[in-house]
Amino acid sequence: MAVSTSIASFGQYSKGNPITYPETKKGETVDVYFDTKVSDPYRWLEDDKSAETAAWVKEENKVTYDYLSKIPFRNALKTRLEKLWNYEKISAPSKEGKFIYYYKNNGLQNQSVLYRKDANGKEEIFLDPNTFSKLGTTSLGGVDFSKDGSKVAYAISEGGSDWRKVILMDVNNFKIIEDTLVDIKFSGVSWKENEGFYYSSYDKPKGSELSAKTDQHKLYYHKLGTAQKEDQVIFGADIKRRYVGGGVTEDNHYLVISASNSTYGNELYIQDLTKPNSPIVTIVDNFNSDNHIVENVGGKLFIVTDLNAPNKRVVSVDVNNPKPENWKDVIAETENVLTIATGGGCFFANYMKDAVSVVKQYDLAGKLVLDIKLPGLGTASGFGGKLDEKILYYSFTNYITPGTIYSFEAQTGKSTVYDKPKVDFESENYVSSQIFYTSKDGTKIPMIITHKKGVKLNGKNPTILYGYGGFNISLTPSFSIANAVWMENGGIYAVANLRGGGEYGKKWHDAGTKMQKQNVFDDFIAAAEYLIAKKYTSSSFLAIRGGSNGGLLVGATMTQRPDLMKVALPAVGVMDMLRYHTFTAGAGWAFDYGTSADSKEMFEYIKGYSPVANVKAGVKYPATMVTTGDHDDRVVPAHSFKFAAELQEKQTGDNPVLIRIDINAGHGAGKSVTATIQEACDIQAFTLFNMGFTELPK
Repeated sequence: MAVSTSIASFGQYSKGNPITYPETKKGETVDVYFDTKVSDPYRWLEDDKSAETAAWVKEENKVTYDYLSKIPFRNALKTRLEKLWNYEKISAPSKEGKFIYYYKNNGLQNQSVLYRKDANGKEEIFLDPNTFSKLGTTSLGGVDFSKDGSKVAYAISEGGSDWRKVILMDVNNFKIIEDTLVDIKFSGVSWKENEGFYYSSYDKPKGSELSAKTDQHKLYYHKLGTAQKEDQVIFGADIKRRYVGGGVTEDNHYLVISASNSTYGNELYIQDLTKPNSPIVTIVDNFNSDNHIVENVGGKLFIVTDLNAPNKRVVSVDVNNPKPENWKDVIAETENVLTIATGGGCFFANYMKDAVSVVKQYDLAGKLVLDIKLPGLGTASGFGGKLDEKILYYSFTNYITPGTIYSFEAQTGKSTVYDKPKVDFESENYVSSQIFYTSKDGTKIPMIITHKKGVKLNGKNPTILYGYGGFNISLTPSFSIANAVWMENGGIYAVANLRGGGEYGKKWHDAGTKMQKQNVFDDFIAAAEYLIAKKYTSSSFLAIRGGSNGGLLVGATMTQRPDLMKVALPAVGVMDMLRYHTFTAGAGWAFDYGTSADSKEMFEYIKGYSPVANVKAGVKYPATMVTTGDHDDRVVPAHSFKFAAELQEKQTGDNPVLIRIDINAGHGAGKSVTATIQEACDIQAFTLFNMGFTELPK
């Protein structure tokens, strides 16, 4: 356990750098881990409620935006981003009660608008998040309709926070039904018939709601017409779990409860809602596997699980005897990772083969119905719907193909284009290729490299290498306006599928966790070395980028190999690995990281790569722009603040170290289009300018 003391002193650190950075107070906080003392001079920046921190944020932003304003092509870059972004975007529709609902954005609206059509095809706006706040910083966090579609519970997020408010409305007359529910976090809403709904939240923390630890999630039931303070705790009052979720099956027969303490592995429970006061029955009583009920028909449950199947399988079981020893395979495990969707009385098995989609349709008995032909190599998602739906929808995209929505007839297997966006981007002029390179320990790692056709492999192409490598999350091909503009300007965009992700199942994930976390950084370094060796780029024209866990990736890579890249772009990163578990829900990430309190061995391993702990004086670090949001309550901004302060103090040479802090913004979800475009503009402008460009490359 760490013990802290703190004494303040002051200093200014420009160290010959032409940028004069703000004065950053240095404290003398010292933590003791297993008899090892660790200095933490910028601990005071963890206090997001202090006037001192607010003043530091203001001064840092002043330096950053002054620097960015002097980049000669910044405005031209923003203009092109806005032009390319300005096309109509429509979501797949869904039927709720008497109406068809769908999202639409006319191009540059800060938030997409929820529309609906009645049986006669009359269109009207249902919810417009652009009217929620003047600056577009309040977003729609989720929309859930009652079983008959007559009522809606919609969540809003203010300033990008994970804390939500839920508003209840009658869909026929747009009248608010009752008082707004508040202080809801990491939760959807699941209706029980039309009389009430389940949701999850934590007790409101004492102190800062943006950084205080939240570690006991509870499942509540809210009955319409009652006050929130009367909501009944269904699960989590007597048993402490960090993440709890509850959902009602489509037929209103069962409440399904999932409970976990980390980002991998969950207990599974079920309750019969047709019988008053029925007990909550345990299906899985440990955290050794991921398990989710995806369908129920009659008395049979269908569960997708990685129990004894690292790449996942679908099993069935009688609801009266639901323990794992009674599970029977419906769709057996294969060599590729499975994601399952249900709709139209079918299963849709979306397999990931080398990070691209292969989709198969099965009936509920597990019999193969159809190998679904996709438009190419890329990412397919969707196919979900109600049990009796005849038409389902899916989307397809890759790095050079804007997301197109298809309708799918479940009975015939016919796919038809539903919406193809009209984007000012000529996909046929670009190429996206998958290669495999060798990491430090000999492991083969896939990477997709995308660029204009005819690019010269001369080592002079501006290149962004992107990675994540954690939490079983897979990086699959998808189109991005920002990346399209980068490639239009001659840039190469490369995405490495690192260990720690989910591209090859549980073993791949585990190989990038805890005492094997260095594998992730080695994989990323090897990707950069491959791009340089093959002359796609060179160290003078390479930028590395990642967000959240990917921000940690960038921070660790740039401190271990500062010579390898010209520009580093860590976004909302987990930078102080010794203390991450003390903030908000951070302790839930321990499955991937371990914690500094686990053991002396784990502490020393984590300290060995923690970005904040490994910035050293006298080292020439790459040009760096750290990005974060002042309301990020997922990865608190103190991580980024402390890392930037360490770099600004210790940087040698003239490469700038900036931190760009979005105000009234969080971890990224719900960010307005205006803010998203400006951030993309600033990142690309900073990157190209520090690679020596004074005008946009052709």
